[in-house]
Amino acid sequence: MTHWTAYDGQSRRPRAEALRAVCACGWRGAAEYSLDWATVGDRPLYEADVDLTGPLADWTAHLSVVRDEATPLAALRAVGVLERIAARVGREAAGAVRDDGMSAAVATALGATRSKALVLLLTA
Repeated sequence: MTHWTAYDGQSRRPRAEALRAVCACGWRGAAEYSLDWATVGDRPLYEADVDLTGPLADWTAHLSVVRDEATPLAALRAVGVLERIAARVGREAAGAVRDDGMSAAVATALGATRSKALVLLLTA
C-alpha cells in the first residue's frame, strides 16, 4: 500500500476521494472519510490541514482489539514453553536419580510419599 499523501493528484497521480484507516496486518477500516479538495486546494495532502480524527480513531480501536487478543495468545505461548521446559527438566532429574535408594530423598525433597516420588520419577 502507498501512503495516503501520495494520492494528491500531483505529477499525474490519482487524487484520493476519501481516507480509510488501514493496518500493516492487513486490516482495513470500514468507514471512509471524504476529502474536501476545495479546502485542500493545490497543496500536497501532508501540508494541508486534513482532519484525520476519524481514521485515527478507527485505527486506535483496531489496535485495542489486537492488543486484547494478543494477551491471551502470549499467555498460551508461555504455558507451552513452560510445559516443554518442565518436561525436559523432569527427564533430566529422573535420569539423575538412578538407584531406588534416591526415591526416599526425592520424596522428602518434594514433601511426598516414597511411592508418589517413584511415580513422578517414572512418568518423567
